[in-house]
Amino acid sequence: MKKNGMINREIAAVLARMGHTDQLTIADCGLPVPEGVPCIDLSYTLGKPGFTEILFEVLKDFEVEKMIIAEEIKVKNPDIYEEMKRSGKRMEEVSHEALKELTKQSKAIIRTGEATPYANCILQSGVIF
Repeated sequence: MKKNGMINREIAAVLARMGHTDQLTIADCGLPVPEGVPCIDLSYTLGKPGFTEILFEVLKDFEVEKMIIAEEIKVKNPDIYEEMKRSGKRMEEVSHEALKELTKQSKAIIRTGEATPYANCILQSGVIF
């Protein structure tokens, strides 16, 4: 059994397959999942697990060069936005509609139980060298 890092086998497998500029989405429970994009559904009740809980665990095990977020989060969900800023990752803002379109390129979507508006991000893989 894996001792450290991400122990969820589906998430660990996706992270292991990621290459530079590949994208992974972490989503609230309402974000639509595009046809053909694998969904790792972690939700078990409304609000659980939370978006930032999963985001920060993934960031411990995944090299990210930028985080793509919906610009609407700054006004509609400032608490989550402030937590995302604590990651120290470069953030690129796009409209929520553009973010939903970009999720079609994700290698996978990790669905959380988060039930607050615009709590979604696309993590673009960096390199470790």
